Amino acid sequence: MRRTFAVLVENHPGVLARVAGLFSRRGYNIESLAVSRTDDPTISRMTIVAEGDEAVLEQVAKQLRKLVDVIKVQDVTAEEHVARELGLIKVNADAAARGEIMQIVEIFRAHIVDIGRRTLIIEITGDEEKIDAFEEAMRPFGLREVVRTGKIAMLRGSKTTSVTVKEDE
Repeated sequence: MRRTFAVLVENHPGVLARVAGLFSRRGYNIESLAVSRTDDPTISRMTIVAEGDEAVLEQVAKQLRKLVDVIKVQDVTAEEHVARELGLIKVNADAAARGEIMQIVEIFRAHIVDIGRRTLIIEITGDEEKIDAFEEAMRPFGLREVVRTGKIAMLRGSKTTSVTVKEDE
């Protein structure tokens, strides 16, 4: 079973190390981790994807809530949410292959963000399956490098993981 946690933390040095340390000390694996500050510069948001059985994942959430710098932990897996990844893929692209690559890029609604003499860097966003499928479509051309952000997620509608909720004006 895989779960996605939205975790709000104090934006202080060492918080990421403490969260990662909690996982490693207990033998839990982090599948993906994305961290950035929020609209409040004193708060950062972590999107953590972890895999394990039900009991292990419940324990993960409980242990996260006990950490001093953690403000809020929410398991967004069962909630209606939007989730995306960003991928940058560098692919071999000689003159003969560029046309075909550009067609595939268009089909996947990706973007070419860098053109080299023999390579292209392509940016793609979407769910994990879309990124996986695009990577497979590029494999025959020769993958040079692949970088992925891991999942980020946000609840749909008026639900929020924020600490404060601002009313619509």
